[in-house]
Amino acid sequence: MTKTDITKVQDYLRRTFANTNIRLVPRPKKDDSAEVYIGEEFLGVVSVDDEDGDRSFNFAMAILDIDLED
Repeated sequence: MTKTDITKVQDYLRRTFANTNIRLVPRPKKDDSAEVYIGEEFLGVVSVDDEDGDRSFNFAMAILDIDLED
């Protein structure tokens, strides 16, 4: 993902979830994705998909069963 992609997706996620603490961080040794954080908490990964000339971004977030416990 380019710096421009990261900025655009980060701004989109901040608006969509009404949270200015969301930030995207480039992944070391990967240029097709970025890590998503709220503060220091890792949330997931955004990947770019350029297949068939249509550019899209996919957000993947794993929720562990221990995260659901109160």
